[in-house]
Amino acid sequence: MFKINDNYLRLQGSYLFSTVAKKTNAFMEKNPDRKVIRLGIGDVTQPLAPVIIDTLHKAVEEMGHAETFRGYAPDLGYEFLRKAIAENDYRSRGCEITADEIFVSDGAKSDSGNIQEIFSTDNTIAVCDPVYTVYLDTNVMAGRTGEFDTAAGCFKNVIYMPCLAENNFVPELPGQVPDMIYLCFPNNPTGAAITKERLQEWVDYANKNGSVIIYDAAYEAYITEEDVPHSIYECKGARTCAIELHSFSKNAGFTGLRLGYTVVPKDLMCGDVSLHSLWARRHGTKFNGAPYIVQRAGEAVYSEEGKKQLQEQVAYYQKNAKYIFEHLKSAGYEVYGGVNAPYIWLKAPNGMTSWEFFDFLLEKANVVGTPGSGFGKCGENYFRLTAFGSFENTVEAIKRIEAL
Repeated sequence: MFKINDNYLRLQGSYLFSTVAKKTNAFMEKNPDRKVIRLGIGDVTQPLAPVIIDTLHKAVEEMGHAETFRGYAPDLGYEFLRKAIAENDYRSRGCEITADEIFVSDGAKSDSGNIQEIFSTDNTIAVCDPVYTVYLDTNVMAGRTGEFDTAAGCFKNVIYMPCLAENNFVPELPGQVPDMIYLCFPNNPTGAAITKERLQEWVDYANKNGSVIIYDAAYEAYITEEDVPHSIYECKGARTCAIELHSFSKNAGFTGLRLGYTVVPKDLMCGDVSLHSLWARRHGTKFNGAPYIVQRAGEAVYSEEGKKQLQEQVAYYQKNAKYIFEHLKSAGYEVYGGVNAPYIWLKAPNGMTSWEFFDFLLEKANVVGTPGSGFGKCGENYFRLTAFGSFENTVEAIKRIEAL
């Protein structure tokens, strides 16, 4: 008889955002007359920039002619896109990353879940708490963690790094040395950012102890402060200890197109084995490449017109974030984030749990957010709001919350 991968049975409940969606949909069915405003999931709402649309149209037209038709994409992605990424996201910032160290994919979420496949299941992982659930859950699925300890509220054999108001939601270097370290800055869900000096400490720690850092830079476009790095490769020595994940979803609105990339430097080794070679093998075996038309759209992101239009789009969401932060703070809420990230992290009032506050907001204000406890034990009593709604809906949602 066949057997299942029973590591999946260790997972706790359903995927966080699936639960949020189910509860929201159930409320809307019972209350069809209420206008519910969703500030929960981190999905963009503004349409694609004009230069992206024009580029997509041109690429689609190319696919209709034999001389310009494209089939399977190259394993790493088209060179025109990888060169644009290397020049604009790295060399312009003084980072020594070459085009052939960049692997184009269908998004950072996929890569953040898949990257663990090139590492042994004997490795110990360290994750921030609260944490973007994909990092942890995919390691649970792979069998890299122990059972879930219900009393402790965490998985065994995982190093949890508390991110609290007391440490500005930036974790301390762990005393127990992990093999794999997951970091996301600017952070999802807390909206916290890390300074270059502090990130350098993590790079030095990883190199000293033989650890690898999986660094998620999906929200770097929202950085406003000068001492916050856009890439971990701005730190000395990062090429020998870090893999970086990037997304086009939040900086260019590609949540519906799906495009991202992962950087694996050739200097990153495990003994005499190249992680770059391992990821290339995995990538080529299990992935057939992002569509040509989408990669052309990705290239347009780096054009002069693309940069201008997307800066305006990012500024739109940053305006939302500022509005949420300032108005909730004025209303007496304890709020964080919103400066270098499109997320606002707030303390649930009156000692409410995260899910109690979720139900309270949904019922009384008809506003949907994300319970902090869904991101880990240290997220309990906190709540995440996103700045990705329309400005009009954002203003209306905050007015409703202020009126409670």
